[in-house]
Amino acid sequence: MTGNLQLSYLDQHFADFILRIDPHPCEELWLAAALVSNATGRGHICLDLTALRGDEFTLQHTLGHQARIPDSPRWLKALEPCGTVGRPGDYAPLVLDGNGRLYLHRCWDYERQAADGILLRSSVRTVDDEPLSAALERYFPSTEGEPDHQREAARLALTRGFTVVSGGPGTGKSATVARILALIVELARDPPRIVLATPTGKAAMRLRRSIIQAAERQPVLDGLRQTLPAEVTTIHRLLGVKPGTASCRYNRKNRLTCDVLVVDEASMVDLPLMARLLEALPDSARVILLGDSDQLASVEAGAVLADICAGPAAPSAGGPDRPAMVQLTRSYRFGRDSGIGNLSRLVNAGDGEAALDLLACGRYGDVSWRPLPAGRAFAGAFMERVKDGYGAYSRAATPAAALDELDRFRVLTPHRKGAWGAENLNLLCKDALGLHGRDDRLGSLLTPVMVTGNNYELGLFNGDTGVLMDDPASGSLAAWFDDPDTGLRRLSPLRLPSHESAFALTVHKSQGSEFDRVLLILPERVSEVLSRELLYTALTRARSHVEIWGTEEVFRCTVERRTARSSGLRERLWGKRPSC
Repeated sequence: MTGNLQLSYLDQHFADFILRIDPHPCEELWLAAALVSNATGRGHICLDLTALRGDEFTLQHTLGHQARIPDSPRWLKALEPCGTVGRPGDYAPLVLDGNGRLYLHRCWDYERQAADGILLRSSVRTVDDEPLSAALERYFPSTEGEPDHQREAARLALTRGFTVVSGGPGTGKSATVARILALIVELARDPPRIVLATPTGKAAMRLRRSIIQAAERQPVLDGLRQTLPAEVTTIHRLLGVKPGTASCRYNRKNRLTCDVLVVDEASMVDLPLMARLLEALPDSARVILLGDSDQLASVEAGAVLADICAGPAAPSAGGPDRPAMVQLTRSYRFGRDSGIGNLSRLVNAGDGEAALDLLACGRYGDVSWRPLPAGRAFAGAFMERVKDGYGAYSRAATPAAALDELDRFRVLTPHRKGAWGAENLNLLCKDALGLHGRDDRLGSLLTPVMVTGNNYELGLFNGDTGVLMDDPASGSLAAWFDDPDTGLRRLSPLRLPSHESAFALTVHKSQGSEFDRVLLILPERVSEVLSRELLYTALTRARSHVEIWGTEEVFRCTVERRTARSSGLRERLWGKRPSC
């Protein structure tokens, strides 16, 4: 809690409402209700009253007024007689657990649902050892030297009901899960019903391609393609989420038909969505989560993957009644001599000085640093860099070539608004490439667009990226998207769902994507959104080169700041209160 925290009007109105309906209203209750509303809006699942120690903050509607947080023993005691504050299991607007964590009731219920769904499936599955060992040897041949964590992931996924395979880019998560699925199919008595799901349409397309490519590269997986489902779906589509509501077609009373569920990019899945997904699954369904626990947490509330991976620190861990976890540590993309790999590791370790030294040493050809140009000089320097980065894209003669070149280079930024935000950077990119002047209703020629909502009728989902380009057949402007079946898909720009320009993306929007080269623009000043998780996510979007523009102070502060989201999920799963 910082001194410049401002409560929104929603926070204040919620606190006013709680005070009106409580039989024993008090100032401590108003403050608790306002702060838990505010915390939930910032991605936390709960408000840890024991972690707040006399901080001051400014009320948004009372200029200059300071409110001081009471010490936790007095605060907890003041909340005891309040009728709107219940204990776990009570039906009350607010829930206070035995560890001083205060929840909105719906958040407490989502956390309970998610924990119950994970622990329910964490039991050991009976598998004949001899056939399993023989199959593992064929799919993961024994080698001397380092332990084979991919093989361990497969063994756990076959013998446990809930498994997490975590690792950075290039650690072989997709190849591993392809072989896991082949093992499950081979050892099953009846053909299993397999479902592949991701948080976004873009991630769904990448997962399907990755698994198909893995099957094509490895002769042992020859029969896998025929056993996979016809498509990879988004979680929202799988559940049948009803637009504008929290209800789903599939739920605890109407379960999905599924024996094995694989969820990729699990770090992007928020707590409410994970809770609803687990409740809609049959109790017997096997769950395999793939993701990178060091990446940014979901945009919405919670940090589910990080909480699950907060158990015993080991490459593979998890007791017989706890989630099984494997951390893939060997990167096949970023070796020991990779600047991106080494810089990412220093960022994860929180060592800002060493990270800056690495950028300055000039030893690595795949990372570079440029001091952020000041004032008006920024626009000119940025536009020159954009002309070079998007040069091949701007000369693309066909939609297929444009979409291919779009994956070669991308601009990333932590912010959406401001001089260094995505909105302004997109305008500068258009200026640099001379793409203004087309019909505003349709957009400008050669503008990349990212879909920001789900449209099931059109089959376009949040994160799908296309390009606006003239149709060679008709000469009219069209929106073009990659299609895993047909290769290319044409759509009238007038039919596009909500979307935005995608020359420059926020780091959050870039999750689930990869580009050959990345230009990361850090802001001039430190802001609340900056963290080592954000920086790590941006760095690892690049396959071959990342260039960072910023100030040393902002870079150093970004590396030193961690994203910490208050939650009781890790304690529910691991039976201990986290030290952080």
